[in-house]
Amino acid sequence: MNQDSDSSDQPAGQDPVLLLKTLQLLWTKKEMKKLKEEIRRGFAGLEDPLAGLLDMLESSSDWKGKGHSLGYYITTELQLWIKEHPAVQQSGIKLKKLQARALRILAQCPANLLDPLISIYQLHTADRNYLLGHVSHLYHKGDYKEAAILSIKLKLQPDQDVEKMCTPLLLQDKTNLVEDYVAEYPELQSKLLQILDTWCEPGFNIRDITRQYQGVFRYKPDKFNRKMLSKLVFRLLDQFNVDPALCPNVINQRHLRTLNYLFYKRFVEKTMTQENWTDHVQSTVGENRCLQGHLIQLLISYCDLNTAARWAERCNLPKEMLPYGVADELQKLQIQERVEEATKAGNYEESKKRDYYQLPIPRANIHFLQTWEETLQCWEKVLQPGQVVGIDMEWRPSFGMVGKPRVSLLQIALKDEVFLLDLPRLLEQAETEGEKEKLPRFIQMLYSDAAITKLGYGMSGDLNSLAATWSALKDTDKQAQGVVDLLRVDKQLQKSSIDWKKGSRKVDVLSPEQNYEARGFRQPEKGLSLLVQHVLGKPLDKTEQLSNWEKRPLREEQILYAASDAYCLLEIYEKLCKDPASFGLNSDLTESLVGKSSIKPRAKKQLNKQEVPSPSGQQCKGSKKETSCPPAPISPKEFSVVCDNMLQGLGRYLRCLGVDVRMLENEDDHRKAAEIARQEGRVILTSGLPYQTLQSQVAEGRCFSVNCSEKAKEQALQVLKHFNVQVSLSDIFSRCQVCNCDKYLKVSRERMRQLVESSRQVPGDGGAGCLVRCEEKPSQSCDAAMPACNAAQPGYALHGEQLEGLEQHGTSVVLAGGTVLQIAAIPPGLLDKAELTNFYCCTRCGKVFWEGSHFGRIVSQFQDVLVTTGDERCIYELS
Repeated sequence: MNQDSDSSDQPAGQDPVLLLKTLQLLWTKKEMKKLKEEIRRGFAGLEDPLAGLLDMLESSSDWKGKGHSLGYYITTELQLWIKEHPAVQQSGIKLKKLQARALRILAQCPANLLDPLISIYQLHTADRNYLLGHVSHLYHKGDYKEAAILSIKLKLQPDQDVEKMCTPLLLQDKTNLVEDYVAEYPELQSKLLQILDTWCEPGFNIRDITRQYQGVFRYKPDKFNRKMLSKLVFRLLDQFNVDPALCPNVINQRHLRTLNYLFYKRFVEKTMTQENWTDHVQSTVGENRCLQGHLIQLLISYCDLNTAARWAERCNLPKEMLPYGVADELQKLQIQERVEEATKAGNYEESKKRDYYQLPIPRANIHFLQTWEETLQCWEKVLQPGQVVGIDMEWRPSFGMVGKPRVSLLQIALKDEVFLLDLPRLLEQAETEGEKEKLPRFIQMLYSDAAITKLGYGMSGDLNSLAATWSALKDTDKQAQGVVDLLRVDKQLQKSSIDWKKGSRKVDVLSPEQNYEARGFRQPEKGLSLLVQHVLGKPLDKTEQLSNWEKRPLREEQILYAASDAYCLLEIYEKLCKDPASFGLNSDLTESLVGKSSIKPRAKKQLNKQEVPSPSGQQCKGSKKETSCPPAPISPKEFSVVCDNMLQGLGRYLRCLGVDVRMLENEDDHRKAAEIARQEGRVILTSGLPYQTLQSQVAEGRCFSVNCSEKAKEQALQVLKHFNVQVSLSDIFSRCQVCNCDKYLKVSRERMRQLVESSRQVPGDGGAGCLVRCEEKPSQSCDAAMPACNAAQPGYALHGEQLEGLEQHGTSVVLAGGTVLQIAAIPPGLLDKAELTNFYCCTRCGKVFWEGSHFGRIVSQFQDVLVTTGDERCIYELS
């Protein structure tokens, strides 16, 4: 109890410490009604209840933990009691003394006590300089989180240095707290973004920042790098709706990555045309001299000096900026069209006709519509009962930039003609003429008319982009009827696992890349192009897919590509309906698809924000019978995944439950997940924009998008339920939480004591944790570490290898395979616990585990997916 100089604040009367003892007894007995009565009676008996509360808090420490404590209960009751007895409020010097005492308690109390204490002691009215000084004291003690939370509660941010307050929080990976710190202050948001952007300058040494905070508790330098900062800046720009021009360094870095990606697509994958690539390069570099210089360097690497010189001339770069050789080439350069280029172009066109799907209608039947009057002929023909139309949309690729894509072109295909609607121009005209609702009304009429069959491929994504373009269309997906999404059919085809017959020729479902080498391409077909190849015999030419669809006028190649994308849907649908059995589909294909909506209204509560389920992470647009049929149940041992680098929390939970999990590192490119999935037969778990890229690079059902707004535990439940993974008690902790290995070495407590005592204690990175059960199947991978848990209560029997091949080498204990056991990380006193009989050592990374209460917490959290099997050695009872 602290009763020194502040004891004068409590006049003679009932002793608050004696009152506390009475309340503690009632709290222990859980007599809550009597407790509440005694608290109110006690406050009424204290001559200064505000000082009495501080005496009680200073005499006890139970309130310092998380959750509801007696201290919290007393404080909130006093807060209510004061409202009924406002006369007890203090002012003047006496209040200042109480505030000083309250601030000392605030530095130690949990979050749930902050607001009540601030309210009771009117800390918002305290001297601002005094409050700032107190927060500064916390900061210099290294209590950065506490200093930030108190600053937020007392609204001190405008008088503080945002860089000084936020830097240690970023180093501790507390970005959520940083966002809360600047949330209500736009000027601080801008200042924070400018600071983060400064740290991303090319010549800036980020270690100059991290070096000052190397002693920070829970310092995570691996998460404090340019890539992390860049992602954070773009997220905050979008979240705070700040002009991206405020962060030129990060924007330039994103453009540099875009340039590198464009060169990869053009010169490595060879999947972009010269015209398409040129449009994007010009749009990306603009007038930025830094980006133009980088472009020249890339051209020298991928092409030649002549090509670099041509671009230098196009960008009007000064000679002093040009590398040696390019300047000389520029002097000799003569701009002229070469006959060889024309011949090459002609040969390329012939090759396209031979190898790719061709539109069966004349060019004159493709109509590019830019005015409302021109669209009337389209609607007169389209809005007819019984009509079948193919619909597709195009937008400019975002290459990771902030914001949702806006549709630039809407394609509507009929049997004999195709209409291409120039949405930006039509939207501009509608706004000028004050008739914004005209075009959206016709689009809604089209989608809501059940008598018109609408064909699409991945139509849910198209409608989301359409809603982002025109707010009046945001509910179109809910009103849609008569929609047939051929993505559904594609999934059925890919699952059929048989040879599809096409006339007398068979096409192997599992070998879509059969002729891509002959066409000069390095990549196999995918998505709609693959479906067109399987059904119609030739794939789509997708070289214009990444075109700049906002640029006008559109090139002839773009117009033909856009028309083909929509028209091929009609031909696919017609052929599948005529003979579904020849493609391995049910004979009732027509009955199950025609006239039925494949886009279901969103549920009030959904696990996944996407609208298109299947193991690929999209919700099927089929009948209720289809969607209610879950996949066959599997055990965690049969389920292996690779987690994208933004889902490491999810990966750790799944690994706890016995799933074979690999996790990408923070600096890994998302596409690495596809490589691992293909090589090792894993399912990709990802979220957001990367899903669109990754799901097309692996087989159907091998990519799943989780809801990134959910916590890791809810994400894990979502994944387990979706794939019908049934977890038994023996699966929990059957894998090492650090390296994913599922083979352990069993060491008795006495033997472990001998090993510890004969080894010197050396600093380690933490290698112990609680474990409950393991299996002996060798692991395939070793991934990122998971924070260890150190509970030491008995939980569940574990079985592993017996103690063999264990040797002591000086201060280290080494397994036969060379693995060093991390025995230095075993907490002091743990070996004295009689209830601990054995320790379990990972044979891959050497981490040491023991039986503990963490098992009970995991069982409690995942009851929904746990199954009880007859061969369990023990059933863990929840209390």
